[in-house]
Amino acid sequence: MRATKARDAGVAAVRGLALAGMSLIGSITLFTLAVTSIALIPVGVGVFTTPALLGLIRSHADQRRLLAAKWTGTRIPVVRPPLPRHPRSGIAGQVERCAVLVKDPVTWRDIRWLLVDMTAGAVIALLPLSLLSEGLFGILLLLGLWKPIVRAGGGYWYEFVRVDSWTTAAFAALVGICWLAAALRFGPALIRVHFSLTRSVLAPTREAELGERIDRLTETRHDAVDSSAAELRRIERDLHDGAQARLVAMGMNLSTIEALMEKDPAQAKKMLSMARESSAEALTELRDLVRGIHPPVLAERGLGDAVRALALRLPVTTEVEVDMAGRAEAPVESAAYFAVSEVLTNAVKHAEADRIWVDIHHAEGMLRISVTDDGRGGASAGKGSGLSGIERRLGTFDGVLAVNSPVDGPTMVTMEIPCALSSPKTSSF
Repeated sequence: MRATKARDAGVAAVRGLALAGMSLIGSITLFTLAVTSIALIPVGVGVFTTPALLGLIRSHADQRRLLAAKWTGTRIPVVRPPLPRHPRSGIAGQVERCAVLVKDPVTWRDIRWLLVDMTAGAVIALLPLSLLSEGLFGILLLLGLWKPIVRAGGGYWYEFVRVDSWTTAAFAALVGICWLAAALRFGPALIRVHFSLTRSVLAPTREAELGERIDRLTETRHDAVDSSAAELRRIERDLHDGAQARLVAMGMNLSTIEALMEKDPAQAKKMLSMARESSAEALTELRDLVRGIHPPVLAERGLGDAVRALALRLPVTTEVEVDMAGRAEAPVESAAYFAVSEVLTNAVKHAEADRIWVDIHHAEGMLRISVTDDGRGGASAGKGSGLSGIERRLGTFDGVLAVNSPVDGPTMVTMEIPCALSSPKTSSF
């Protein structure tokens, strides 16, 4: 336990030093440049420099958000209105871009955070290291460090103790032990306080979050309508080009068989066999079409068993772990199933994976699904990729998608959908 606390205090001191460096160097520099650039907008120079600087500030703030989530689990949301999709070119476009950024409340919130970060944020970040170093220095005084210091200056004040003998050095060591105890007890907490302060300044207001959610739901609703229309067109095309064409051909064959039944029984028997094969193929295509719309196993057994059944059909070894005490609503199950299906298809086709792991569980009102493969990596949820379509599908249910895919792998795709479980599972493999 003591070793763990000592390690945590040391980690907190190092992280605090890194955060203080970011605050005292990065935040001060960006704040000074940003204020200067905005002041130069009326004379024209700031129009060209401000957008680039505000972009750097946003990147700086996003880096702090990333560290907050990674080091302490503190989530700092961000709501930023999009820039004009088709800005005008030339100076007019630059002025438009600059105006949008300067009018954006997020810009001024980021700048206000820089001011807080380079003052209170830096002080709080330095406290874990200060407590630790002050405590160690007090102990070093007792180990003999007080002698050269006293010889050089005649006496030394350590906090409220004047160190000039072994006795006073012992008192200083006791004070140092107190500082060390404070570092062990409060060091990690001070890092959390730093990120809590960051969150209090950077986090959007309730109104901004609601506005962003409304915009997101509006966009995803349009995507859902477009996706539904595209799905209906696909079903119509598959029926027209597949099962419907086979059924029409089979009907024509049956009419011919009826005419040949008495004249040429052998030919009629041959065509009857062809009609039987066509009916079997049409039935197979209809089953595949129904499975693509809503797999029967999904409706009967739920998401976990449906994904297991999907994994059995893959040419890659796939392990599926499911931890769900019930079932989600049918639309959520359907969206999650097809999202997993798309991710697995990408892993097989593009990642060249040898093994895939799927983890499905429900906790804290959230359905979480992670798909990990040992492929070549490099996947991205950027525009035009299959993952962007999955992101839009999940967005219909206020879900999110995260992709971690360094070059050379592995790739982990994580999906989260807020939902509640209702009826218990009916079966399990």
